[in-house]
Amino acid sequence: MASPAMSPQRMPARAIPERVAGRYRYDRLSGAWWWSPEMFTMHGLPSTSPPPATEEYLRYQHAADRARVLEAIAQACADGRAFALETCIVRSDGRERAVVLVGEPQRDAGGDVVAVEGICVDITDSRRSDSDVGRAQSLEAEVGQMRAAMASRAAIEQAKGILMLLTSCGDQVAFDLLAHISSHTHRKVRDVAEVITRSAAGHGSLPDDIRAIIRDACPPPQPVR
Repeated sequence: MASPAMSPQRMPARAIPERVAGRYRYDRLSGAWWWSPEMFTMHGLPSTSPPPATEEYLRYQHAADRARVLEAIAQACADGRAFALETCIVRSDGRERAVVLVGEPQRDAGGDVVAVEGICVDITDSRRSDSDVGRAQSLEAEVGQMRAAMASRAAIEQAKGILMLLTSCGDQVAFDLLAHISSHTHRKVRDVAEVITRSAAGHGSLPDDIRAIIRDACPPPQPVR
């Protein structure tokens, strides 16, 4: 006789991977979510499940944290405020896990927030304790690095969109152009992207060397017929 299937409550603790990190994206216009496979694992859901709607996602948050999470997402959409929250999620099997939820607003070429992208990291085994301050500091540094990486990605994506509009090129060509500008002006790609997005939003002018390269890449205006 086959042995009975092990219920989620009887699964050994090692079945939940330590320091699982999942990615997500919330689309402001449609209200739809995208989850990476790790997000489903973290919440005890099959990877074939559809991403939950906002109301359903909040039910996986501990009751004491739901309002904070909803407010952070709403503010990110409203005024572009990034966030990093430590919350408690309740898995589908009833187990509670401590996580850090990081969110970075994503803007279109006009500067409007169109989505929130982020990372959720399971920190249950790395929470601060009197005897483990060093691990907590390490975690804080890691979250800071994740936020910096996400901010860099956001700036690059925005700059690519601007260059696609200016030059009528595709996604890969826009990134290649960013890399070309970076190489020829001796600036980091992220720094080039931030200069372009700030200029497009009216918060400064482009340096002459970047302006010259973009001008050469832009197609000439078509005559009016």
